Amino acid sequence: MNSREIVTRFKKASASQGDQQECVEVAQTADGGRAVRDSKDRAAGTQFHGPGEWAAFVAALKDGRFGG
Repeated sequence: MNSREIVTRFKKASASQGDQQECVEVAQTADGGRAVRDSKDRAAGTQFHGPGEWAAFVAALKDGRFGG
């Protein structure tokens, strides 16, 4: 089970400035995973991802597996 204890403040990407306000905020959890929420709709809830899941996601982003 992923930790739901958030141990850092949520941070929004620096690219989310000016007209580009659609972004997510990310905070670290006690187990080294991440908590993720929509910066425009925080009341919609928070997703929690364990450290392994988060590492795999970041690796996929760096490898360009999401068409970016």
